[in-house]
Amino acid sequence: MTTNLGLSYQARKALNVHVGETAGTEIANLLQRMAAQIEELKRTKVNVTPVVPISKQTEEMLSSLELERF
Repeated sequence: MTTNLGLSYQARKALNVHVGETAGTEIANLLQRMAAQIEELKRTKVNVTPVVPISKQTEEMLSSLELERF
């Protein structure tokens, strides 16, 4: 069974078997913390509306940044 931000039991077990229990647990915990941080960043992301005129180059850069996916 997988949790929303965690690894499944099988994935944790495979890590423990292949890299050792201590390292496997550390890697799994790191991945879980990273996933939580990414979810927090996604949740708090805001769109920025420029309030002053911007140059064409800046406008192109901003439009390319809006296409970024994490």
